[in-house]
Amino acid sequence: MGDVAMTSPVISAVARAYPEDDFSVLSTSFFEPFIDKTNNLHFIGTNIRKEKHGAQALWRLYRELAAQKFDIVVDLHDVLRTKILRFLLRMSGCRVYKIDKGRREKRELTSHNSTKRRQLKSTIERYTDTFAMAGFDVELQKRFRPRCPIPEIDGIAQKGDEQWIGIAPFAQHRGKIYPIEKMECVVADLAQRGIRTFIFGGGPEEKRIAEEWAAKYAKCHSAIGKLKLEGEMALMSNMDCMVTMDSSSMHMASLYGVRVVSVWGATHPMAGFLGFQQSTDDAVQLNLPCRPCSIYGNKPCHYGDYRCLDIAPEAVVERIFDK
Repeated sequence: MGDVAMTSPVISAVARAYPEDDFSVLSTSFFEPFIDKTNNLHFIGTNIRKEKHGAQALWRLYRELAAQKFDIVVDLHDVLRTKILRFLLRMSGCRVYKIDKGRREKRELTSHNSTKRRQLKSTIERYTDTFAMAGFDVELQKRFRPRCPIPEIDGIAQKGDEQWIGIAPFAQHRGKIYPIEKMECVVADLAQRGIRTFIFGGGPEEKRIAEEWAAKYAKCHSAIGKLKLEGEMALMSNMDCMVTMDSSSMHMASLYGVRVVSVWGATHPMAGFLGFQQSTDDAVQLNLPCRPCSIYGNKPCHYGDYRCLDIAPEAVVERIFDK
């Protein structure tokens, strides 16, 4: 999800720079709000991952794409499904280009007690490089989507002078999740300061936690399950600051130029996944020799205690107000 959000500023910049060309983005239908569609930028939605007969579905998708007679295919994902699709489309006469994900560099970066800790090229740079190989050179600028009208939530549909802070405390993998009890301390601190907070992201269990916080702390609201993706993004665009993990919420907020205070554990900004135009100064993290041990946060902790996430709540709060 975060990967798709990161492609958005690059794809939009390419479409703006080459208005005489026509571009189509193929991705999961749910991710359509990430793509800022224009006259020459379109979206093709698919739910191929959810279909039972994957090979048949993939062949059917290929036939649909081949019928559109694309001149160039740019693969920004480079996974098994896209490898198969691009091979078939190349056989149909398309020129094909694929991203260099720097997998070897990332393996070296995350090997236990690695001596090759260095900043890698950002994923967004890798996207621009891929388009450059295809003949579409762009220079990314600080250009963001405009703030959206505020969707009504808990009777709130407009914003006054008060500060709004969004909190997305959840992530897909354990190595990227700041301990919930510590994040609750952050929420409690913000409530004491009279700041209105909104909790984003997650499923049923995360919704339960967010609603408990909303009931317990003044001016705290849960957006989980109350808004669709478009609505969440619209609400997020109106935040003065977002507090997130290394997660899709960081990238969603970045599309609107919202400042993000991001909390990092097993992963690290040097792997290239910091949000678009975000500052490493706003990345809250501990300097440990074992970090990063994972690119996606899905590997078990070498020590079993996730010491990389033993960050004081006060450090997170301090970073929010340290502009």
